[in-house]
Amino acid sequence: MKVEVLTLCDAATVDAAGKLNILGAFDRLNATAEPITHPHCALAVKLRFERIEEGHKKIRVTFVNADGAPVMPPIDGTADVRFQGPEASAAVSFALNIQQLKLPRFGEYSIDLAVDGRHEGSVPLFVFPTQPPQASAT
Repeated sequence: MKVEVLTLCDAATVDAAGKLNILGAFDRLNATAEPITHPHCALAVKLRFERIEEGHKKIRVTFVNADGAPVMPPIDGTADVRFQGPEASAAVSFALNIQQLKLPRFGEYSIDLAVDGRHEGSVPLFVFPTQPPQASAT
């Protein structure tokens, strides 16, 4: 199994044919104060499987702080990897919409992906205070 896409973004969808659509990938948020609430984002994921890996897969996404403590409950799901034709590999794509993401403080976070209990990938999210505008010299 190979992670082809794992990104936090403004929006993501998967159409009926399995095409993953991604809008506004990012790894940094700025906020004026703690705690931070981000109104809407999505996690876009595309996984590639070889024929020998065909079958039912358990997927878990966790969102943790720099100490490894969860900042939201884990998201559990399943995927059925099936081959329709002679292709050597098959892809599974999904988009997880996250409403009102709440982060307790500024710092670094990690979004971790596990398939069948095995860690397969992570992406960081850096959260910083908004910088005040610089005063112009006159």
